[in-house]
Amino acid sequence: SYHGQIVVMTHPHIGNTGVNGEDPESGRPWVRGFVAREFARRPSSHRADGSLADSMVERNVVGIHGIDTRALTRLLREEGCMRGIIASGEALETLTDPVGAARKIADLSSLDPVREVTAARRYEWSPSRSDRSRSATGLARPGPTVAVLDCGAKRNILRSLHDRGARVVVFPATAPAREILDAAPDGLLVSNGPGDPRQAAYAIATLRELLGRLPIQGICLGHQILALAAGAGTFKLKYGHHGGNHPVLHGPSGRIEITSQNHNYAVDPDQAAAAGFEITHTSLFDGTVEGMVHRELGLLSVQYHPEAAPGPHDAAALWGTFLDHLGGKAR
Repeated sequence: SYHGQIVVMTHPHIGNTGVNGEDPESGRPWVRGFVAREFARRPSSHRADGSLADSMVERNVVGIHGIDTRALTRLLREEGCMRGIIASGEALETLTDPVGAARKIADLSSLDPVREVTAARRYEWSPSRSDRSRSATGLARPGPTVAVLDCGAKRNILRSLHDRGARVVVFPATAPAREILDAAPDGLLVSNGPGDPRQAAYAIATLRELLGRLPIQGICLGHQILALAAGAGTFKLKYGHHGGNHPVLHGPSGRIEITSQNHNYAVDPDQAAAAGFEITHTSLFDGTVEGMVHRELGLLSVQYHPEAAPGPHDAAALWGTFLDHLGGKAR
């Protein structure tokens, strides 16, 4: 979901615990730039097998520290998401107009980053050794087959389904509806991912063909794509939602969940209602749509991340809700 973005950390000291081979949620980092007040020079954790700095160099991720991230955070809070560049050394010396160069960067709304992060082919997911070590059960149980439309899926989406007994088959975001139906899934999950949902027109078209033919759950970008497929609209937020402590109200129960979020777009509530959706979750920060259901078409979606790893886990019950909806034996 961070593909094409420069991420600024608000905590002053980053990298204390180093990196290891078990925790990553993707095959590689997708972030374009990483900003901190200070990167830790020596990790301190028994689980670390390397430092953050070494990992960034190895994977060609540019970073910068030693700047006032508090001031930068205040600027972003006032101005919203901005385009920017990170340059040093010879690159900085030859950059005569850094502000002009930043302004020439294409707006994320005009790009289609989902094509760059999706799976290259269809495959059936099975847990690796590190996945098994993090699994709630370590064993799969007989249950439904869930197709996952990979728009940039985190591993914990696949792990969470598998841990609850589902057989998980992953499809590229560009897969046509017929290819998904040929796998005879009991349901479809549309994953998180980067960018403006309207740019993923191929995924929207696929979901339109599948509406009413399969139960479908959407997460984050998948939530937005599902809304567009069903006839609702989306809009860009000025600031976006980014962090692991966002309170969300579940209207039917009155329960408040602390959630992990990372998105710059939201679903239009009036258009969602007109398309037949019932709004189930709302943000307690700004009132935007955080979850909805379409009972006639069998659709369930949330804007936040129930698969958040390492957490929070307030929304973990959604996996059972979805699999129960498929008739599977969910825990």
